[in-house]
Amino acid sequence: MTTRDKLEALRSRYTDVGAFSIDDPVLKAAAADLASGDGRRTPPYAGIATFLGLPAAPDAAGLDVAVIGVPTDLGVTNRPGARFGPRAVRNVERIGPYHPTQKNVPKARLKCADVGDVPFRSRYSLEQTIEDIESFYVALAEQRVRPLSVGGDHSISYPILKALGRERPVGLVHIDAHCDTMGSFDGSKFHHGGPFRLAVLDGVLDPERTIQIGIRGAANVFWEFSYASGMTVIEIEEFAALGVDAIAERARRVVGDGPVYVSVDVDGFDPAFAPGTGTPEVGGLTSREGLSLLRALTGLNIIGADVVEVAPQYDPTTNTAQLAAQVLFEELALLAASPAR
Repeated sequence: MTTRDKLEALRSRYTDVGAFSIDDPVLKAAAADLASGDGRRTPPYAGIATFLGLPAAPDAAGLDVAVIGVPTDLGVTNRPGARFGPRAVRNVERIGPYHPTQKNVPKARLKCADVGDVPFRSRYSLEQTIEDIESFYVALAEQRVRPLSVGGDHSISYPILKALGRERPVGLVHIDAHCDTMGSFDGSKFHHGGPFRLAVLDGVLDPERTIQIGIRGAANVFWEFSYASGMTVIEIEEFAALGVDAIAERARRVVGDGPVYVSVDVDGFDPAFAPGTGTPEVGGLTSREGLSLLRALTGLNIIGADVVEVAPQYDPTTNTAQLAAQVLFEELALLAASPAR
């Protein structure tokens, strides 16, 4: 029971003081990162929608991290709609900006901005779209700006890896229901089922420094390339048996201290948590497991990250967009803590 003296002390300290009046040194530093010059907070529902309320920038000049939308779903094999993913994720306002395990405000540790979407020459040509994405990300790589991307379908990760892995093949932490290492079909090698096969064959992704987590579903027959190339494949049964901590430690061993890309397909999560996607597979990760896994990767040499396959028309509660935005925030925190800074 609270004593009279304690109650009086609380009244003396906290009556009629502002939200930013904080004594704890860690929280006080974080609050200082959030305070505006006039001591007010900008309403999260007002103004132009950018991820995390970041400044909107016309280009990536001078940035550490650029948030980029990649609104295309020309590579889908099932339900379309991921072209609307970047807009849906940017509209989510209840994320961050304080990170509970790193105990800081990641966006305050970086020069970062939302630079808008990759411009495409055509809304019809997947081949041109792949070229446009690669050119956009090559320009970022030349400026030493690390990309934080929101798709779009998973075919976007191939040209991003081509841009980031030009000088040295990168490692990969990949959360997904599917390995996405399928070969060509229906006359095209460019589709969301094959980006990581193409990246390995182009010499920009190191398969022996690649781990794929959450794999399950009827498409397992198509993933021979993952095993043949030396990727570490964690099927959902193994994930459930070993748990988050053991899988995170395995991921750290696989990718080592070299440059790493993080790619999260929202269908890696169970559709109970992420129904708004084109190829849902039951029995996936929970939201808590996925976020815990990402947080356990803190300190890896992460040079870029993405979240893909949000299709908002199948997302009536906005759960999928909410989760994808939180994943993107976790990836921003990983970039802020990365030695690549």
